[in-house]
Amino acid sequence: MPGNSEAATQRPEDRSEVGPAFVLPRGVVLLFAVACGAAVANVYFSQPLLVTMGHDLAMSPALVGSLVTLTQVGYGLGLFFLVPLGDVVDRRRLIVVQLLLLVVALTVIATARSAAILLAGMAAMGLLAVVTQTLVAFAASLAPPAGRGRVVGTVTSGVVSGILLARTASGLLADLAGWRSVYLASASLTALLALVLYRVLPRPGDAPTTALRYGQLLRSTIGLFAREPLLRLRALFGLLIFAAFSTLWSSVALPLSEAPYFLSHSAIGALGLLGVAGALAATLAGRLNDRGLSRRTTGTALTLLTASWLPLAFTRDSLWALFLGVILLDLAVQAVHVTNQTLIYALHPGAGSRLIGGYMVFYSIGSATGAIAATSLYTVAGWGAVCALGAAFSCLALALWAFNRHPTPGPAAES
Repeated sequence: MPGNSEAATQRPEDRSEVGPAFVLPRGVVLLFAVACGAAVANVYFSQPLLVTMGHDLAMSPALVGSLVTLTQVGYGLGLFFLVPLGDVVDRRRLIVVQLLLLVVALTVIATARSAAILLAGMAAMGLLAVVTQTLVAFAASLAPPAGRGRVVGTVTSGVVSGILLARTASGLLADLAGWRSVYLASASLTALLALVLYRVLPRPGDAPTTALRYGQLLRSTIGLFAREPLLRLRALFGLLIFAAFSTLWSSVALPLSEAPYFLSHSAIGALGLLGVAGALAATLAGRLNDRGLSRRTTGTALTLLTASWLPLAFTRDSLWALFLGVILLDLAVQAVHVTNQTLIYALHPGAGSRLIGGYMVFYSIGSATGAIAATSLYTVAGWGAVCALGAAFSCLALALWAFNRHPTPGPAAES
């Protein structure tokens, strides 16, 4: 079967997972989504709090800026060095241990009395927040192939909601009880989730793993990219769409805090509520992938992503234009993201953690590229240039889709 050509070349160590022995109830899928959203939100809590945190600990502006950088660096390292462990150890235990260590890191941040301790806590928190991707891979491994897109879409909707609501929640909570309360509340929620997941997730033996040493595991992650063209293609899509996503969200506060709007941090943070529309796109995209419409879904979403920059370019003239652009962009990005994850997992289910972790490294590269480029460009050329940059990332992704028709594996294949 042409759509399953990748499966024929599967290596023995990647065939360890032949089908879920655990029936995945809808309630457990929703629990996965909540846990993913809560974990990934930690990476974004600091964005509206940076100035307050800096003042509290007498940090220089450059040192304050490094809080976000260290968090992202930690997250990127975790994607490569921690997420693949899900293929060789009991995922239930790995998830619970990571969540408990995340509780420790969040507590360190909340109680930090010096810049050095805060920076160390933020780096550790970023490293451990990749438990989100371990959860995504675990959920995908427990889902039946015919319904995997739906499960991945639902879980990803939790990730989207966590990312977009984090800024709003942290801003509101900080206004009520100070910035430290944000991390104390998150530590409490994370501890509760660790307990619930420990009781709910399948016991060892229900989710088979492969027998590889740690060094072999990391090398095999690179090897998967070397021999899977579809993985490379979808990783490039991930890099480009999240570069566009980060181009908007890392810089949109700048024009909104200036004339003619002069919006407060809380009002700007509330803009993330519009992006929850992306959660709906994630669920819908998952269902479309289960129906074999992955290529069509990708093309439609990338077209919407490119088109979103037209209303976004009129942000200074109309908040309604901004709202429309935000909704279109988030719908498009999450639709492609779910499609990417569903397709690459189907390549080698027994290597799901390595596939998801490796793919998400490209997500991190794209996010960092978009953030750095957008904020730098705004300083020298303004909002119009930022929109041109985002449109360029989007057009490049659309062109990449138009000139590549690589077959897709398994039930997500499109004729």
